[in-house]
Amino acid sequence: MTGVGKLHWHGLDNDTVLELLGSSWEGLTSRQCRERLDRYGLNVLETGDGLPVLRILLDQFKDFMVMMLLAATAVAALLGEVADAVTIVVIVVLNAVLGFVQEYRAERSLHALKRMTAPVARALRDGAECVVPAEELVPGDIIQLGPGDRVPADARILHARALEVDQSLLTGESLPVAKHAGVLPGRELASPDWTNMVFMGTVVTQGRARGVVVATGMETEMGAIAETIEEAGTGDTPLQRRLDHLGRYLGLACLLVCGLVVAAGITRGESWFHMFLAGVSLAVAAIPEGLPAVVTVALALGVQRMAARSAIVRRLPAVETLGCATLICSDKTGTLTKNEMTLREVTLASGARYEVSGSGYSPEGQFSLVEGAPAAPDLALILTAGAICNNARLLQENVRQRGRIQRKWKVSGDPTEGALLVAAAKLGLDGETLSRCNPRVDELPFSAERRCMSVVVQRGAVRRAYIKGAPDTVMGMCSLARAGDSEHRLDAGWQRRITGQADTMAGQALRVLALAYRDLPATGETEIEKDAVFLGIVGLLDPPRPEAVLAVSRCRQAGIRPVMITGDHPATAAAVARETGLMTPGTGVLTGAQLDALDDPALARHLEHTSVYARVSPQHKLRLIRAFRAQGHVVAMTGDGVNDAPAVKEADIGIAMGLSGTDVTKEASDMILADDNFRTIVAAVEEGRAIYDNIRKFIRYLLSCNVGEVLVMLAAVLLGWPLPLIPMQILWVNLVTDGLPAMALGVDPADPDNMRRPPRRSEEGVFSRGLGIKIAVRGIMIAAATALTFGWCLGQTGDVARARTVAFVTLVFCQLFHVFECRSETRNVFSMGLTSNPWLVVAVTCSVAMTLVAATHPALQPHFQTRSLTLEEWMAALAVSGLMLVTAAVRHLLAQVVAGIARSGVERHDL
Repeated sequence: MTGVGKLHWHGLDNDTVLELLGSSWEGLTSRQCRERLDRYGLNVLETGDGLPVLRILLDQFKDFMVMMLLAATAVAALLGEVADAVTIVVIVVLNAVLGFVQEYRAERSLHALKRMTAPVARALRDGAECVVPAEELVPGDIIQLGPGDRVPADARILHARALEVDQSLLTGESLPVAKHAGVLPGRELASPDWTNMVFMGTVVTQGRARGVVVATGMETEMGAIAETIEEAGTGDTPLQRRLDHLGRYLGLACLLVCGLVVAAGITRGESWFHMFLAGVSLAVAAIPEGLPAVVTVALALGVQRMAARSAIVRRLPAVETLGCATLICSDKTGTLTKNEMTLREVTLASGARYEVSGSGYSPEGQFSLVEGAPAAPDLALILTAGAICNNARLLQENVRQRGRIQRKWKVSGDPTEGALLVAAAKLGLDGETLSRCNPRVDELPFSAERRCMSVVVQRGAVRRAYIKGAPDTVMGMCSLARAGDSEHRLDAGWQRRITGQADTMAGQALRVLALAYRDLPATGETEIEKDAVFLGIVGLLDPPRPEAVLAVSRCRQAGIRPVMITGDHPATAAAVARETGLMTPGTGVLTGAQLDALDDPALARHLEHTSVYARVSPQHKLRLIRAFRAQGHVVAMTGDGVNDAPAVKEADIGIAMGLSGTDVTKEASDMILADDNFRTIVAAVEEGRAIYDNIRKFIRYLLSCNVGEVLVMLAAVLLGWPLPLIPMQILWVNLVTDGLPAMALGVDPADPDNMRRPPRRSEEGVFSRGLGIKIAVRGIMIAAATALTFGWCLGQTGDVARARTVAFVTLVFCQLFHVFECRSETRNVFSMGLTSNPWLVVAVTCSVAMTLVAATHPALQPHFQTRSLTLEEWMAALAVSGLMLVTAAVRHLLAQVVAGIARSGVERHDL
């Protein structure tokens, strides 16, 4: 059980390979897997675990202004100001710890996200097929591979049908490579020529296979490459880069103002050292160097919330783009519907029509003849064809419900094929028994281009092909139709009748499949999909998800247009679209054939009046995405199959299905839906908007406070007053206001009006929608309130230290009151309530307590040069700072009055 490089697995036969690996055709037992996992470790490539904890902590002290402050503190200590120096160092360390907590949390969150996107594999364990995390595969595991699967480990092929693998990731080959299960002679063959092996990271493009894992983790071919390269970082998001540039410009402006304060103070006779220390402290507090880091925290926290709602983000820029989405292109099956197919109707070629009772995957139900003459043999034959031309399995599992263990039926594989197995079981036909009695000898797998699937089985001395697929495709392969014990020529009249029946079924939201068979000669026949015998059509129902109706409605409220793009029948797609509310009056359906007949200008005219695109190919999807984007839409696109990957990658927000999606599509996507539910897309948009709102809240709060701090110091110097704050007080204000309250804003819940407003423009600037004016006005008000109380107390008492204490607590209270106002740009501060964000209440309470301790505790007063205040001084500080909330409430009230007057004026005008 060594790696590929240790043994030449390609030159050994299957039985020898299994014997050397200590495995069998039934796979390993759970106990063997646990033992081997302990021995060989996880099936993962060794990459860096992110930044070391110590480095994250030390990086907090690398900022230029912090280093300047520490240097100035060292000078203060040398000059005998030891108490001041120690106080400043303590505050700087506390700030560093807070920054460390933010960055460490972001780093851990992003690391957890990488693990959430880990792929899965289908393996045989204890004789049964199950889905396991790919990282838990061990040498000797038997794995199943199908179209679109990313190979989870290096494996020797034991059995293959029309298998082709894209291994360009390893070899650079431009075309997929055909693979087989035969023995390859010659030990000198290089690994790219091992056509009986598949390698970790490569992608199955066609066919199916079963293989045995021979190497995992760093022992694989991919692991050998990983040893020579270093994993690239993810980089900053566009918003982080914009804020980084903004922070630099604001930092320069702050430095200029701080320099002006220092120069003016020295000119007026203040000590150059104390002015220098004050200037550096003010710069440290005022420069918003933490903006990009806070954005990372806000994004990481938001992404964790999205993951809890089954939306797993693979690329952080997608979070920003979600808030701009104007169009969601969604598949039908599994996204707008339950993806629990149930066969509801069978119409035989003879005209006999049966309805089928029962729901879900439980094989309980009855067949009721509703039209035509009874045809039990034909009914059994068409259900046999559906059960044999099938790669799904019907299983039972234990499920805990209300504290009790219950047996529940489930399908492993395609839900449509599972529904055919369930229908056969309702008639007493067991799928596994049929497969054993009719061993498969060949298969032509389903593909989007062929729109059908065929299998060839051995029935004694003869071979028979069973075919299933789209009715028009299957009818094109048939020359006869079965009715009772006889076969009739499938002429134009039969075809019209069958097509009409298929259209009727599709109009009832049923998915329609046709089935046929052909008996083949023992030898000499290579083309099996011709001259077949038509058996009939079946209608399967995939009921709409109840929550999809509400999700579509929320989309429209949010100014987002939902569109269905599906390969299903137009009538079926339209029926589901009408039931979910996706299709509105005045909109229609466009088919793939109609798309082909339209040039680009004509298609552009149809886009706004079409809600459903049916019978489309992956090429059509890609064309639609480009057409929508050309009209200025920000497009979210869902996909699951291999051929969906180009459209998913082309979209502004590519969304892969987590349950039914292939690994190729997941790799191309920005986000994965863990539950394949349309509601989750809408929830992700809501969270994306909330994340962006929280970032704007933080920018508004941080910059307003910084502007207030800088302006109050500048105003005092220009007015010839003593400095209202000393360096320790400035740094303490920065610690208690920019730390915990700002972090609490990052977990603020989404605004209830979040999904009632139109999407923001993708090119929207940081200070759009009046944010810059709000920051400036509030900054001036904070500075004015602080300067007012400082001047009042100085005039009343003539005690500079007491006046500074009043200014100190006023500045802190102004900022802590302002943080509640920053929670919403549209709602009254008093209407939001305190309980909706308890973390903010806790953070503000801690900040108030820290301020009171610095202002009143006898042991700390000498360090912060504060004085115990009188009741009148406390009331003055609270009253002036409380005006922040009062003015905010009045402003909102006036805005509502003006809006009401405007609405009434419009109504009178309409009358």
